[in-house]
Amino acid sequence: PSGRRRCVMTLTILQPSVQTTLQGAPRIGSRHLGVPTSGPADPLSMALANRLVGNASDATAIEITFGGAAIRFDTPVSFAITGAQSALTLAGRVIEPHATHTAGEGDELHIAPARQGCRVYVAIAANIEANVFLGSTSTYLPAALGGHESRALKAGDAINLAAIRITPSMQTPEDLHPVCSNSYALRAVEGPDFPAPARHMWDETFTVTQRASRMGVELEGAFPHLPEDATHPSAAIFPGALQLPPGGRGFLLLADAQTTGGYPHLLQVIRADRHLLGQIRPGDRIRFLHRTQQQATDDLRAKQALLSAWLPDFHL
Repeated sequence: PSGRRRCVMTLTILQPSVQTTLQGAPRIGSRHLGVPTSGPADPLSMALANRLVGNASDATAIEITFGGAAIRFDTPVSFAITGAQSALTLAGRVIEPHATHTAGEGDELHIAPARQGCRVYVAIAANIEANVFLGSTSTYLPAALGGHESRALKAGDAINLAAIRITPSMQTPEDLHPVCSNSYALRAVEGPDFPAPARHMWDETFTVTQRASRMGVELEGAFPHLPEDATHPSAAIFPGALQLPPGGRGFLLLADAQTTGGYPHLLQVIRADRHLLGQIRPGDRIRFLHRTQQQATDDLRAKQALLSAWLPDFHL
């Protein structure tokens, strides 16, 4: 890449949206210590943005929930945007997602509220400086770990950039554009607590309630009625799990989910589709598509093979 600068420069958050954080690699191998995975809610979209500016797939990027954000570039630098569908302008000019762009000093990037999908990712052709915890810069808000001062970004924050670059223009191949929608079909296997009365769930459509965060989203619909003693001692739980608390509404876990839980674990969204969870928003509809363990493995291999030519360092 040309145009490398050695000095540390910044970008400034002008408007942070509902929640904007720095996210990087997930924290793998620490769940036995009670540390959630964290990392991007939609790791595929973040990897695609990073690819367009020559970064590693898990390089630190900016995750913007629901859009409605603005950033000022205080130095010339290349960047890319992926994720939720939002209107984008740079210095007043309309720009497209899934493409490399270069900002001039003082240019403002405006990201409109998302029309579909939940999270927008902005990757910068630079090293974004952030706090590191257990080898990751990802922000985990409940415990104030990683990120920029271990918190969500706010208006006026100056984010330090090092090794700034101007990179060649690229576009994401059309067949690799993730689809944002108001309706999702998620492939899933039966969880350890899946009861016989729950078989109707494969034919049901569930709706996301207003309870939604990076920890998980609440679903309402025709869940099975379980006995009051269905809750059991806490056991390991993972992102993609669908739990059923006593209230009768399901809770689908995301990247910041807790590491253990005692609520019945009905379903597990397969790894091949787990990145989609980060784009689900209140009001969206969800159906679960039944998969066996072998089918889930085959689906993962097929999707990984599709992505590997463009994202050789990315793993679902």
